[in-house]
Amino acid sequence: MKDLNALMQQAQAMQQKLQDAQAKMAETTASGSSGGGLVTVDLKGPGEVTRVTIDDSLMVPGETEILADLIVAAHADAKRKLDEVNSALMREAAGPMAGMNIPGMPKLF
Repeated sequence: MKDLNALMQQAQAMQQKLQDAQAKMAETTASGSSGGGLVTVDLKGPGEVTRVTIDDSLMVPGETEILADLIVAAHADAKRKLDEVNSALMREAAGPMAGMNIPGMPKLF
């Protein structure tokens, strides 16, 4: 019975670590850029766009397709960075369980 109690305590501790990591992930921010910094996109949490900055030199009539491509590229850059940070937070929270594939359990990175 002691082993079961110890296992339950470990599971509860891991659950708390995962909840803490999710809270940190909700506040995590990342910034991505494209066009040599002419466009920047800031993301927060799971990918919420919090700011888009566009250099005035890109505000040229008829160049909207280029601007749109730069915005998409900056968003992709920010999302990649945000995903890397969030993955690291979850791996840290999962500890030795990270990467394990236990039948019936969700995979933890």
